[in-house]
Amino acid sequence: MIIFSTMGQSQSELDEEVTLTQIQELYRRFASQCPSGKLHLHEFKKIFGINTGTTEEASAYMENVFRSFDANQDNTIDFMEFVAAVHLVLRGRLDDRLRWSFKVFDRDGNGCLDREEVKHVVKIIYKIKRHGNKSGSEIMTPEKTTERIFELVDKNKDGQISLEEFMEGAQKDPWLLDQLSLDVKPCGWFLEQQRKTKEKELQRKNNK
Repeated sequence: MIIFSTMGQSQSELDEEVTLTQIQELYRRFASQCPSGKLHLHEFKKIFGINTGTTEEASAYMENVFRSFDANQDNTIDFMEFVAAVHLVLRGRLDDRLRWSFKVFDRDGNGCLDREEVKHVVKIIYKIKRHGNKSGSEIMTPEKTTERIFELVDKNKDGQISLEEFMEGAQKDPWLLDQLSLDVKPCGWFLEQQRKTKEKELQRKNNK
């Protein structure tokens, strides 16, 4: 099971879901998984509970997240990058989280989104969630969702979405905010793994 939370939640709801202790546990896991201080992709996935039994879509999503956390693009995440990224995603302002979402979409890092980049992430999110988004009685496909995003966001119709267009569109239209703010929080894997660990510890105590 994977936990999902919407960007539309209030700050108090987020604070209740992700406690300071849980954030500190993420930092502790970084130190235990990565004594060298440099986190590689496979170690990053392990921290968030991504393993061989995880779906291909979830693994692909976390690869995008890893790239967005890697501020200096050296294919590793150091502790300061990790701390900054975890704080931004879990406790950051909406503007900051939207900028992070843009980085996740922007696979080639050129500062603009094309249709393939948007469709790639939309497909991953749809498969993880196991459902499409409804518009009236119609269930929209990733392709239709991508086209609608471009119709609403690509103001100058150049086939590219800039950061400015992305930010403006997401904050003006609730449907766009839902599509662009990437409501699949990477901490979900960690929180679920933490819950399972506590359940196993409790079972071991009860069996003694």
